[in-house]
Amino acid sequence: MDDIKNEKQAAAQEAVKLVEDGMVLGLGTGSTAYFAIAEIGEMVKNGLSVTAVPTSSRTEEQARSLGIHLVSIDDVDEIDLTIDGTDEFDLDLNLIKGGGGALLKEKMVARITNRQIIIGDASKLVDKLGAFKIPVEVLPFTVHYVKRMIDGAGGTGHIRMNGGDFYLTDEKNYIVDADFGLMDDPYSVSDFLNDVEGVVCNGLFLDMAELVIIGTSDGVEVYELEEEG
Repeated sequence: MDDIKNEKQAAAQEAVKLVEDGMVLGLGTGSTAYFAIAEIGEMVKNGLSVTAVPTSSRTEEQARSLGIHLVSIDDVDEIDLTIDGTDEFDLDLNLIKGGGGALLKEKMVARITNRQIIIGDASKLVDKLGAFKIPVEVLPFTVHYVKRMIDGAGGTGHIRMNGGDFYLTDEKNYIVDADFGLMDDPYSVSDFLNDVEGVVCNGLFLDMAELVIIGTSDGVEVYELEEEG
């Protein structure tokens, strides 16, 4: 566990080197993003001036405690740089995200971000996406319907629970974790999920990351898309 923690911290420390004074930042959610927010808090304490959009109530609480100036996503038209974690990524820098339940706001922040930086530990790189189930945020009254649609399309839908109750997102929605196995074409799976009535968004983040920084036992590895042409 200490090795994974060190890898996450190394990735976070490398990512925050891209933060500049005056930026509007997106602050991700999860165990790796936690370390990046802590680093940014130290930078703010030492004079950095930034405005930040949190992607969850947990992130908001942490950032506020560190004195980071926060605004709502509705208060900005675009975000300069977002640092967030991932549950899986492949060499095309496509991701599965949202395992922590902050899916909708993470995706909305990513949509208006100019530069999406993903951080994680060495276990997150995969040949094909799909070992990690795809979180699917749904309107509460459609949860069983969405599960049936996923099951009928060759996947397996698992309604996320919290004890004996439905897991509730920050936006008061439910989550169905969809298992389609290792995917040859995650784009078609994403399109299918987006077409199901009741789905608010899904955890496939395709063509959204610019850079992935992974902590390793030897430091960090940086993955970026190759230039075409």
